Amino acid sequence: MNLDNLVSMANQIGAFFEAMPDRDEALEGISTHLRKFWAPRMRQQLDAARTRGEATALAPIVLQAMRLHPILPTVAAHEPAEPRSDDERRRLDGASES
Repeated sequence: MNLDNLVSMANQIGAFFEAMPDRDEALEGISTHLRKFWAPRMRQQLDAARTRGEATALAPIVLQAMRLHPILPTVAAHEPAEPRSDDERRRLDGASES
């Protein structure tokens, strides 16, 4: 999708939420709206353009919302489980030590 269109739509969303008296609620509302109603490809394109400094026409409230409440899914670091001892493995598998 055209970046100018994405920026324009994001700014319209920002203008709607900017009227809210609670700034924190407005910022979260902008990001929530983008996550819920925009296709992943649209969010990726807008976020990449913002990161590269290409989305210069984004309204300040939209930029702040995107910084505080990311619009792309975050991946939690996976910590591997500690290796099990032979005794614990046998106990969990129901095997006996014969």
